[in-house]
Amino acid sequence: MAQQVASNPNPFAIDPNDELPVGLQLTWRLRALIATGRLASGERLPSFRRLSAWAGVNVNTVRAVYAGLEQEGLVVSRQGQGTFVAEGIEPAAQLEEIATDALRRAQDAGLSPRQLAIVAAACASMPGGLEDAPASAPSELPDLADEGETIEVRHELRRQVARLEAELATYPRDLPRDLPTAPRRASGHIAKVEELEQTRDTLIAQLSEAQRAAEQRARQAGRERMQNASPLERATSWWRHKV
Repeated sequence: MAQQVASNPNPFAIDPNDELPVGLQLTWRLRALIATGRLASGERLPSFRRLSAWAGVNVNTVRAVYAGLEQEGLVVSRQGQGTFVAEGIEPAAQLEEIATDALRRAQDAGLSPRQLAIVAAACASMPGGLEDAPASAPSELPDLADEGETIEVRHELRRQVARLEAELATYPRDLPRDLPTAPRRASGHIAKVEELEQTRDTLIAQLSEAQRAAEQRARQAGRERMQNASPLERATSWWRHKV
């Protein structure tokens, strides 16, 4: 029994010395489990007292965490029954793979997970960050007609190119090396409409191939997941064995 406890430490134990408030630490762990589908819609969460014992926090802290998750629409409370993951939540299992991959790369570079989280959050929240980029698919990009090399047309094409480059940057491991690339220009070169359209179309092709490769890699990762459990998977397994 002692060996099992040592190899499967409590994943909900909160660090009171961390700079993040204990309630926020617990909230993020629960949100991660829900967002990745480790906790599915309709699944019951532990009681206030049970989770407070696991996390080492006050019962009122857990109550406040659950209340915050309910305000976000992630959980629902039922009188006399408990708290459950809300229905209709669409999980994004790829988030876990992306996060663990980023953590491994940071570790290989000698960086801490906290450094990675801080920089990622800062980049996303700044003007021009990823959260400001339009979320439409590349196929939905406007098909601009060549109405002359006006400033407006070039500006729109540049915006499309910037968006596609930002999306493509999220697939560093999945871009095939044999795809055609857009011609490189001198830094002072003013691209014409035709050149910008060529760059856009090339990026669309690259992004399509990268997304296809990422899907294949995700399926392969799913087959290997049973052999290499992730932190969230271990947390879910630990949780369910305790319930």
